Amino acid sequence: MPLKQSWGSRIFDGVNTALLLGFALITVLPFIYVLAGSFATQKELLLRGFILFPTEFSLEAYNYIFSTQTLVRSLLVTVFITVAGTLINLLFTCLMAYPLARRDMEFRKPILMMVVFTMLFSGGMIPTFLVVRDLGMIDTYWSLLIPGAISAFNLIIIRNFFQQLPDGLEESAKIDGCNDLGIFLRIVLPLSMPAIATFSLFYAVGHWNTFFHAVLYINDNTKWPIQVLLRQIVILASGGVGDSASMEADYVAPPDQAVKMAVIVVSTLPILLVYPFLQKHFAKGVLLGSVKG
Repeated sequence: MPLKQSWGSRIFDGVNTALLLGFALITVLPFIYVLAGSFATQKELLLRGFILFPTEFSLEAYNYIFSTQTLVRSLLVTVFITVAGTLINLLFTCLMAYPLARRDMEFRKPILMMVVFTMLFSGGMIPTFLVVRDLGMIDTYWSLLIPGAISAFNLIIIRNFFQQLPDGLEESAKIDGCNDLGIFLRIVLPLSMPAIATFSLFYAVGHWNTFFHAVLYINDNTKWPIQVLLRQIVILASGGVGDSASMEADYVAPPDQAVKMAVIVVSTLPILLVYPFLQKHFAKGVLLGSVKG
């Protein structure tokens, strides 16, 4: 039989529920506003300052964005960069984190200190650009994949996670004749799937939102990722960045505000659709890799 709650407990639970609902509403409202504004007409955007549900739906902003074939190409470029970049990130990060988690590795501490040093100090934008240029990676996708192949912060978290795995598992595998690579592939990685799923999301979001590096290193507009192309669409929204030849003679470009909101929806929605599949591993992976007192 459940215990009867006192009035104080009920009030406390009610206040907590109200506060959490308030914070959730504050978080969700901007997304609803952007989504509703992207479907609103020019007249409604001018008359109403804040829209949560448009009275008249309009697809002008989306027709304007998708009126050029370059958007589909940029989406495919971004998908390739996101998938390939995430795989490269996980490969290099895990391969470096596992040896650093082994207590019998020589020079483990000096190498770890050099990794931490890169978190505090870096060469800067111009030296990095010069390195990328001298390696011949300008106007190639490698310039977006290789320079950031390993995140020092993520490396340390995954290393801490590897250190928490029982030593007996590795000893048992060695007795059975398994080498270091076999231990890593058959034991360590399967047990590390929550952490790997978590940092896969971190890396994937970073690659999906890549903008600054693409502006620096990619001059060929056929290789622009979606974020760079959408920036051009926002800047030239009133100048007909779409395929004007296919428009009617009396076609009027949608308002800049609707185009900006539609751009946000297009660039955000795909990565939001991926998150639910990794959500169950997200909090668990971060907590397992953290330092516990």
